[in-house]
Amino acid sequence: MFLSQFGVGNDVWSGILWFIFIMVFFLFYPRIMLSQIMWRLEKSVKDLTEMSDRAKKSIISGIAKKPDRKLKESVDRFFEFFVISPVSLDPVGIIRKIDHVIRNEEDRFDYFVRQVYPSADREKRACIKMGFAAGISLYDVMKIVRHYVELVRKTKNLQIALILQMQLPMIEKIAKSLSKGTHALLKGNPIGDGLGPLVAAKLLGSKNVVEIERDVVMAHTRMHGRNAFIVKAGGPGGRVGFPGKAVEKIVKGNKIAKIITIDAAAKLEGEKTGTLAEGVGVAMGGPGTERYYIEGICVKKNIPIDSIIVKMSSEEAIEPMKKSIKDACPKVLESVKRSIEATKNEGSILIVGVGNSSGVGNSAREAEKTEKWVDHHHRKTETKKKKK
Repeated sequence: MFLSQFGVGNDVWSGILWFIFIMVFFLFYPRIMLSQIMWRLEKSVKDLTEMSDRAKKSIISGIAKKPDRKLKESVDRFFEFFVISPVSLDPVGIIRKIDHVIRNEEDRFDYFVRQVYPSADREKRACIKMGFAAGISLYDVMKIVRHYVELVRKTKNLQIALILQMQLPMIEKIAKSLSKGTHALLKGNPIGDGLGPLVAAKLLGSKNVVEIERDVVMAHTRMHGRNAFIVKAGGPGGRVGFPGKAVEKIVKGNKIAKIITIDAAAKLEGEKTGTLAEGVGVAMGGPGTERYYIEGICVKKNIPIDSIIVKMSSEEAIEPMKKSIKDACPKVLESVKRSIEATKNEGSILIVGVGNSSGVGNSAREAEKTEKWVDHHHRKTETKKKKK
């Protein structure tokens, strides 16, 4: 009203005020957004750090009830352990190089666990070793997230902050699974990835097993009118072993008509946990060295390879085994029967239960104990959900 007396219209002043507001908005909004994102990222780093510290404390308490300073320093130092991949510029001999590095890694873990826990038996050492592997993975996730958060804080780079924020839900999901997996492996409880060894243990019955390769056991039995070799990582301690070399030894010394591999496999979103799928080829994860040995000997001997997978998420594979995964065992056994009956070549069947043997022993009786544990854990989990 007052300005209009001097010939200045209200619409002109409102336009000026809007212009000033827009300029201030574009100047300060990115900073406000960055501060909000940084608050979220810093909270996530704090949560990841707490999860990593809890995992470390669980490992230390699993070794000694009253740990001394030397033990804590040794565990802190070993959590910085790393593995450097061999040079692959010249691909000739790369498999042997990777295999050599992996075996050196296993030796280093074995040596460290023996040093910090000399009184433990073989199975307990295997559990501690697997607990270390999962704990170090969780620690590495925390360090990487913390690195990018510190980078955003120093550079004030909104783009990096936005990218990290978009990835954060998946990162946190993986970290929580690693945390659960660390505790399960330390206690020697079965995890989702133990589906293959569990099926193999059921097939072993009460046969005497022999260690045919490092951390890999084998037994000879008869199934559906055929001689069969059953191979799995030795349990009930947490082991993956070197099944490729074991298969290579068996094939070289026996006439094999078919190889059947059983493993857990990552499901797609929308697929149901515990569903079955059949195919051909070696169902086996990891760096690929063990698959290389199996595929190489099969090509040389012209041996067909069948694969049976049970679907689960990557998080479910490292968490305590779910009932839906355990309940897939009868379906897997039916699939194995169909595969054997469809084999026309003469010779024995070689069945490989691929996966982590944590909580899974080397006999049908031990397999029953594993299944009872899974049922009990399922009931316990469901009760907790209802209380919440």
